[in-house]
Amino acid sequence: MHLPLLPNIVELRVRYAETDQMGVVYHANYLVWCEVGRTEFIRSLGSSYASLEREGVMLAVSDATLRFHAPARYDDAIVIETTIKNVRSRSIVFGYEIFRQDAEARKRLVTARTALIALDSAGRPRSMPTSLLDLFRGRE
Repeated sequence: MHLPLLPNIVELRVRYAETDQMGVVYHANYLVWCEVGRTEFIRSLGSSYASLEREGVMLAVSDATLRFHAPARYDDAIVIETTIKNVRSRSIVFGYEIFRQDAEARKRLVTARTALIALDSAGRPRSMPTSLLDLFRGRE
C-alpha cells in the first residue's frame, strides 16, 4: 500500500525558553523541532519510536544539515513539514521545512535534513524489519 507523498505537518508555538538573549530561537532548537517532526511522522504511519525500540530497532542520527533562512522569535506560530527523502535497508533520510505561520503569509525559516541509521540494542548497524521498510518506502 502506497500512502500519499504529502508531508506530515506539526504545528507549535515558540516558547520563551527556546530563545536566546536577543529573543531569537537558539539554533540547536531547530534540531529538536526536526525530531518532533520525525517522531510525529512515524506516528502518522501507525508506529512510534517506542514500538520500534521494542522491536529492537534504534534509529540514530548519523548526519544532520540545516540551512537558516530567517529567524523565529518568541510566540511565533511554527509549522514543521516532514518528508522522507530516501530509504535504504539500514538507513532513512528525512527532509524538513520549518515555517513561521503569520496571518497573511508563510515565511520559510529553515530547511533541514537528517540521516538516521538503524542499530540493534548493542549499537551495531542492522537492517530495518521489512514491515518498517515497506511503511517508509510507501512515503518516499
